[in-house]
Amino acid sequence: MTIEEKIRRRLDNLTKPRGSLGRLEELAVAYGVARGTADLRLERKAIFVFCADHGVAAEGVSAYPREVTRQMVRNFVSGGAAINVLCRQYGIDAFIVDAGVDGDPEPGVIGRRVARGTRNFLHEPAMTAEQAAQAVAVGREMAARGGYDIVGTGEMGIGNTTAAAAVVSALTGRDAAEVVGRGTGIDDARWRHKVDVVRRALARHAPAATDPLGVLSAVGGFEIAAIAGLVLGAWERRVAVVVDGFIATAGALLAARLEPGTRAAMLFAHRSAEAGHGVALEALEASPLLDLGMRLGEGTGAALAIGLIESAVRLYREMATFDSAGVTSA
Repeated sequence: MTIEEKIRRRLDNLTKPRGSLGRLEELAVAYGVARGTADLRLERKAIFVFCADHGVAAEGVSAYPREVTRQMVRNFVSGGAAINVLCRQYGIDAFIVDAGVDGDPEPGVIGRRVARGTRNFLHEPAMTAEQAAQAVAVGREMAARGGYDIVGTGEMGIGNTTAAAAVVSALTGRDAAEVVGRGTGIDDARWRHKVDVVRRALARHAPAATDPLGVLSAVGGFEIAAIAGLVLGAWERRVAVVVDGFIATAGALLAARLEPGTRAAMLFAHRSAEAGHGVALEALEASPLLDLGMRLGEGTGAALAIGLIESAVRLYREMATFDSAGVTSA
């Protein structure tokens, strides 16, 4: 009997009509498959917020200046960001990781800086192959921390929706206009400019969809690479990984192209309001749990989803069966 069959057998014997908990039952199955066991436990939870700057921000693709990245890192450390609030609510450990911030090191941050931001990929590759490998290794390292049952992906970096759009466009072959979104809330003129930047960058570098590390090096970001590494490391350790929004899903898509088996470790938190998120989800054949019109990032959707997954696991573990409760089954 497979793990999925074992989990479904117990779900069907709980004191409820079969299938009546809907997607919570599917969540329990997906979590068990990710962990490789039908003995579902969810006690230790973490979200890793990978932070990095982007050279392409110099092209005016964001409504916010580049220095906001390091200012938000300080806000994360002081506990004032949305992700901090949600992690406190759900009892999730939050780790802030500097994968490539352009600024002085911030106390309280896990320092794994590859460089002070990527290069401007409109004019040159975002990073070297060695830097790409180093950034992926940052995520793998984080996956090995703490013996967690489940980890969530978070990110922060001005310009990173542009990098994520370029990565998704390159990996899926979809036009830039289909994957470029509003990011921090840009107007129509800046959106058209952002589309043009992505198109021109992909035309310049022509990264092959069959070479995910080449795509990452050409137009990616250090935090996107670290997210891919986190997914890879979690899969290797049978840790479930909750993928947040658009930028995180770009990283997850990279991981899946590097190692297709990683898809079994992924649970998808929410559908972002970013245009390209649907394209990335489609490429991964993923149906996210929530659709709240969110586009903040930070791992906020992942935190909400971890709360739902924990509920699914507790129902699976703690509900009585028909036999144990003395209830007549159908």
